[in-house]
Amino acid sequence: MPEAPADTTRTTARRDLRRDLYAAAAAVLLFATAAVVGTVIEHRDGTLFVNWPPLLAYWAPHLGPGTPTAIAVAVAVVAYGPALAARLPWRRLLLAVWAAGTAWTFSLALVDGWQRGIARRLTTRYEYLQVIDRFQDIPATLRDFTSHIVVGASPEHWPAHIAGHPPAATLTFVYLDRIGLGGGAWAGVWCITVGATAALGVLVTVRTLADEKLARRAAPFLALAPAAVWMGTSADGYFAAVAAWAVALLALAVTGHRPRRTGLASGLLFGLTVFLSYGLTLYAVIAAAVLVLGSRRARPLPFALAGFVVVPVVFTAMGFYWWEAYDLLVTRYDQGAGGTRPQAYWVWANLACQVLVVGLATVAGLRRTGAVLLRRDRTAAFRLGVLALGALVAMLVADLSGMSKAETERIWLPFALWLLTACAFLPRPRVWLAAQAVLALLVNHLLLTGW
Repeated sequence: MPEAPADTTRTTARRDLRRDLYAAAAAVLLFATAAVVGTVIEHRDGTLFVNWPPLLAYWAPHLGPGTPTAIAVAVAVVAYGPALAARLPWRRLLLAVWAAGTAWTFSLALVDGWQRGIARRLTTRYEYLQVIDRFQDIPATLRDFTSHIVVGASPEHWPAHIAGHPPAATLTFVYLDRIGLGGGAWAGVWCITVGATAALGVLVTVRTLADEKLARRAAPFLALAPAAVWMGTSADGYFAAVAAWAVALLALAVTGHRPRRTGLASGLLFGLTVFLSYGLTLYAVIAAAVLVLGSRRARPLPFALAGFVVVPVVFTAMGFYWWEAYDLLVTRYDQGAGGTRPQAYWVWANLACQVLVVGLATVAGLRRTGAVLLRRDRTAAFRLGVLALGALVAMLVADLSGMSKAETERIWLPFALWLLTACAFLPRPRVWLAAQAVLALLVNHLLLTGW
């Protein structure tokens, strides 16, 4: 006798669950392999420049003042997140995601204590706050910016993060200082608070280009992302938010939501994005996915392009030339740790790092995303799959470029957040949310991360 429809459904569900677990197990194996091989290479050659391969971290089990809050936030989101996401009015849902994500990120950062977890993170010798005093005359500093990128070209070469980013990144903290929010504590609070809005930009995009149901299913996973371990406190979390809102506004523009205003605003944010981080030029891949999915692709483009040129024109007029600076950065990268780190290891170990950033739920979700894309049905699920695929392609290009060797748990945050949307395809969301929370809590309590 043929199986009844209910039996067929249960059989299919069990088969899909097995495949999800196989994908998660493969991801665990990838990370374990990267850890073992990386440890051997670092002990033998010392060329990886990380203390706990493949992560920039130290093994240091510890508790902290953020521990009780982090556990409480995790339990609350696992227990109530999916139900609230399904029934809250949309705007209240966005506010809830931002509040939960902010609380989650702050509490994880505070596991390391206020000073180490937040106040001192952006004041180390590599970070932006080291050079605030050198921007007393901003136009003059911008004209001379490229002279200090290459090590040895100037007796006062920029610290790593200043040299490694266009000046809009550093200027953010310069202007915070100018308005009375100077110092590492305010810088850390800024990055966490603004960075937590990245999830909202992602959700607005999913709702606009796919559908609201999928956005609601993804919402708890974005609020409880393991990526929060590195978003608090890292300027890349702030960069992720600017880029995510650029995409969200573009999605609104190409679907007819005030295309002139949203197109112009999107262009402005995209222009700012590429002057925050050179690597975020790869957001063009995600933007292309949005244009493919948009129903009114051409109408807002002139406004988006007009907005986009504003930031480059301003910086160029002030004497900073993006392409010249990037070329000099490549030279500096080849001089130091980035250039000597072996690409043969990092080209796959970079991806292993992302297992901890996005979590095993995302790995399982991406497996389901692949199945959706292979069916080629132009459904909301397919459109969500295209968005996730765009982020994955951007990440792979960054990987193959050779300009991402290690530290991708921080560098790729702006791309990784989009992969979390794949969790919308998962059944039993509470189980997968619990797995995400446990992973983040273990990482934050067993390791002292470098970011």
